[in-house]
Amino acid sequence: MRSRREFLSLAAGLASPPARRPNVLVLLTDDQRFDTIQALGNREVRTPNIDRIVRHGTAFTHAFIMGGTIPAVCSPSRAMLLTGQHLFRADRSIVRPKDPLPFALMPEHFRKSGYATFGTGKWHNGPALYARCFSHGDQIFFGGMSDHDKVPVHAFDPSGEYPREQRRIGAGFSTEIFSDAAIRFLRAHRGDQPFFAYVSYTAPHDPRTAPGDYASLYPPDRVSLPPNFLPEHPFDNGEMKIRDEMLAPFPRTPEAVREHIAAYYAMITHLDAQIGRVLDALEETGQADNTIVVFASDNGLAVGQHGLMGKQNLYDHSVRVPLVLAGPGVPRGRREHGLCYLHDLFPTLCGLAALWTPREVESASLGANLRAGRDSLFLVYKDVQRGVRTGRWKYIVYLTGQGHREQLFDLENDPWERKNLAGSNLGRLRRMRTLLARWMRDTGDPLRSSVPL
Repeated sequence: MRSRREFLSLAAGLASPPARRPNVLVLLTDDQRFDTIQALGNREVRTPNIDRIVRHGTAFTHAFIMGGTIPAVCSPSRAMLLTGQHLFRADRSIVRPKDPLPFALMPEHFRKSGYATFGTGKWHNGPALYARCFSHGDQIFFGGMSDHDKVPVHAFDPSGEYPREQRRIGAGFSTEIFSDAAIRFLRAHRGDQPFFAYVSYTAPHDPRTAPGDYASLYPPDRVSLPPNFLPEHPFDNGEMKIRDEMLAPFPRTPEAVREHIAAYYAMITHLDAQIGRVLDALEETGQADNTIVVFASDNGLAVGQHGLMGKQNLYDHSVRVPLVLAGPGVPRGRREHGLCYLHDLFPTLCGLAALWTPREVESASLGANLRAGRDSLFLVYKDVQRGVRTGRWKYIVYLTGQGHREQLFDLENDPWERKNLAGSNLGRLRRMRTLLARWMRDTGDPLRSSVPL
């Protein structure tokens, strides 16, 4: 019955199932905020190749991650993507597992369904799970971050052991060596077997050291400050001294933030150029017409907004991510309304490839959500922040040693989340509290009985 539902939702939201199973190419970036694509409205950043994907596919402009249980938000974010599970189940399955994983991850599911699976780049969820997922690989980075010109990488190990002594430093800049590995795979792939390629970049994560030609594209004095720039966050959000927040001095200055934004954009433009090389190889090998291309990122980043630098918060700049799909079965256009999660990709790709979706998957296929989307989203950061978002409203509650503090934003009139209405719109505040309590209950949030709602 599950596969029948997947087929019906696909037919309603996307297109007919393919005559032959499509390839899948996932291009996943690290710390790239939702509003860093020129084709989607940012006129300061240059992204001609990501723009190509946008023009030929569907851009979900309100895609989010659920958040993180640890400061390295990318790890639980990727765990959700790989399992299709909401945060607390994904956390127990991958981030802090107690038992061997009893079900298939997304690449593993495609592998078991007859796909050649290839992985390169960042894998922040352990060698054992990598070995289960991929039949091919190269330039594999088991970690969260590194210098981009000194990435410790592994060659593909058919045994799946990946001992530390076999690591070596990759020859070149991270984005280039991962793209080179993907291009080699695309050029070598032969036969009728479809492929699932997972290309996971470490850019634009800091240290933001783009090659000189790209850094020179963005003089800091020509970069705009965001409207919600603040020298300091107005209160303790429970994570004020984490590593990410120490990357710029306190209080933040316009000059320092402009320098960080310029370096961030330079990393993104260099990344874009490498993505262009991968897309070109896909076309040159004659595989583009039968390949679903996914462009996404694992989380966003503040880079000076709200007086913050990192992603350890629930503002849109940190939990809202780019998500674009293009290829067979995917219509062209933008979905400006309707919310979705990044981990909705698992059932979506199963639907596009006419595969059944594992019953452990909790997320929803975007095939059914292309028109409407989710009504609300649940947002989490560790045990100090909880939030809920609808199309128009966002509510955040902070649980710190100083008690709890609430924020309520009208995103229709205040998209930069600057005016807190928690003290003036009590009716909406109560409704958002109720919605948050429901999400906490339904997801098995360990704080569901202790948050004052």
